[in-house]
Formats: sequence, C-alpha cells, structure tokens
Amino acid sequence: MSSELVWSIIRNNSSYLVKRDGLQFSREPGNLMNINSFKYSGLANKKAIGVSAGEGGVVLSLKAKGSRARKPAKANTKILLKKDFRRNAKVIIANTDGNHYRADLKAAALARLSAVSKSLKPKAGVKKGKSKKSSKK
Repeated sequence: MSSELVWSIIRNNSSYLVKRDGLQFSREPGNLMNINSFKYSGLANKKAIGVSAGEGGVVLSLKAKGSRARKPAKANTKILLKKDFRRNAKVIIANTDGNHYRADLKAAALARLSAVSKSLKPKAGVKKGKSKKSSKK
C-alpha cells in the first residue's frame, strides 16, 4: 500500500491517536515529535526513525528499506547507543543525513536524543549520612 493511502486510513482512526483540548497527538512508535501528522508518522511512512530509552542506553530504530521491508520479523533495525551524548549524536546524524535516510528528521531525532539522554541520567539527590545510634546506658 502507498504511504498516502495508509495515512488517509489512520489519520483520524488509530489506537495511537490521543485527542486533548482540540489537539491531536500520536503515541505510535517511530513518531519523534508525538504529533499526528504525515511527516512524523512512523506507521504511514516507508522510512521512519525512532529514538527511545532502552536497557543500557538509548535505542535508535529504523524502518527497513528494500526487500527486508516485506519481512516483518526483520523489518526494523535497532541500534543500541551506549556511548556519550556527542558520539550518539554522530551515529544519529550518520544514519539520517549522512545515509540519505530522512534527513528532514535529523533535528527532531537529535532533540529526542537530548530528552531521552537527560531522562536516563541519575538524579543528583541528597546523600544520606550514617545515622547516629543512640547508646543506652
């Protein structure tokens, strides 16, 4: 099916669609901005990028191109990004803009990487000291 036909079907009727206060958001995988639009849709587009939190780091997921797109088990490529932010950003730029794979989503993917990386950092909290034990006489 063409991307336009899929979008016309899921645009107003989707289990991922969230309507609040006159706005439409989307929770679908591969939607970087969570906006219900054709540009950011991970279901309607043949090429989609997703950045999410995973075990051990950030996960970059790409929809497959070519013959693998017809095999659902092998359709998505997932790359685990374990390095620091700068190196993870280089991987995202290389897979979007450098690989000619949805270069228009480079800024959105980097913004999502920034948000996910910030959420994975441990919180700086108050250190608990040793409690004083009361000695009974």
